[in-house]
Amino acid sequence: MKKLYILACLFLIVQLSFSQTIYKTINSSKLGEQRELKIQLPRNYDQNTDKIYPVIIVLDGDYLFEPMAGNVDYYSYWDEIPETIVVGVNQVRSRHDDCSYDPRNFLPEKKGAQFFEFLGMELLPFIDNNYRTSRFTAIAGHDITSNFINYYLFKPNPIFKAYINLSPDLAPEMSNRIAQSLSKAEAPCWYYLATGSNDVPDLKKQMTAFDQQLSVIENKNLHYDFESFEAANHYTLIANALPRALEHIFQTYKPISLEDYDKVIALEGSAFEYLLEKYNLIEGNFGIQKPVRINDYLAIGKALEYREQWDELEKLGELAQKQYPNMALANYYLARSYEANGRPKKAMKTYQSAYGKEEVAFITVDFMLKKADLIKQDFGY
Repeated sequence: MKKLYILACLFLIVQLSFSQTIYKTINSSKLGEQRELKIQLPRNYDQNTDKIYPVIIVLDGDYLFEPMAGNVDYYSYWDEIPETIVVGVNQVRSRHDDCSYDPRNFLPEKKGAQFFEFLGMELLPFIDNNYRTSRFTAIAGHDITSNFINYYLFKPNPIFKAYINLSPDLAPEMSNRIAQSLSKAEAPCWYYLATGSNDVPDLKKQMTAFDQQLSVIENKNLHYDFESFEAANHYTLIANALPRALEHIFQTYKPISLEDYDKVIALEGSAFEYLLEKYNLIEGNFGIQKPVRINDYLAIGKALEYREQWDELEKLGELAQKQYPNMALANYYLARSYEANGRPKKAMKTYQSAYGKEEVAFITVDFMLKKADLIKQDFGY
C-alpha cells in the first residue's frame, strides 16, 4: 500500500511537469448551442506568469487535436518552436453542417456561416480573455475542415496568420480565390499544403494543380510550402505533415544551425546585426520577446572571433551582460574584445571578474583566470 501511494505521488509529480490539457465547453450565441473544446497549455504555464504564447486552433479536434498537441509539446520542449497554446474544436456530430457552403457562390451558409462567426467572434476572444496569448494565431484542418479554414483569407486583415491544410477537399472556385488572396497578402502569411501518394485520387490530383497555382505567386509576405508524402494515405499523411508544418511556420524561430553558421561566416555585414535581426524577426512574426539563446550567443561569438570583428564582439558582450548578468558569457566576450583591441589591463580585470559566475560551455572560471594570468605575465601587471 505504501509503495502504491509513493507511485501515485510520483505519477502526479510527473504529470504536473507535462503540458496541461483542459476540457471546456463554450456557450455560443452564434451557434445557439455549446461546443466542446480541448485546450493544451504549455509546460509550466502557471509558473511563467509573464509569458505570452501563440495559439493554434485545430478543427476536427475530436481526432486532430492530440497529434497536433503532441507535436507542439515535443518541438517546443527542444525549443525548435515557441511554446504554444493548442485549442481543439470537437466536431464529431456537426462537422458537415459546420463546413456547409452555398452551392451558388460556394461561400459559408447557414450553419457554416454561423460556425465561421463562432470561431472568429467567440472562440478567439474567449481564448484571448482567459489565457495569455500573443498576437500570432494559426489554424489547421483536414479535408472539408481544411477547405473551411481558407475562408478567413478572404477577409481584410485575416485573423489567422498561418494555415495548415491537410489534404483539403476544396469547394469550387476555392483554389482561384485562395491564390488571389495570397498574392495580395499585405502582412506575413504562412500557408502549408500536404497530400500523400496514396491520398484520395481526386484530392491528390486537385492538390497537384493547386500547388502549381500557388508556387508561382510572387509575394514577399507569403511563406508557402507544399509536400506530398510517399506511401501516405488520406489519414496517415497527418503524422508526416504536422511536424513539417510546424517547422515551416516557425522556421525563423529555430536556433542557429550549422547551416546558418556557415551563412553567417560568409556574410559581408555584421554577424552581430544578423543576430539582432533574427530575434527582432521572432518578435515581429510571433509577438513574443525572447532572450538570445546561449547556443546562439556561442555561435555568433565564434563567428565574430573567426572574422576578427572585435568591436562587434564587444557589443555581443554588452548584450549578454544585460540578458545573462550572472553568467561568465559576457565577461569572456568583453575581455576578448578588449584584449584584441589593445586594452590588456581592462581585459585582465574583466577576465578576473568572471570569478563566482555561472560557467557556460568552454567559458569556465579556470579558463578565464588562466587568460588573466597570461596577460599579467606578458605585461608585468
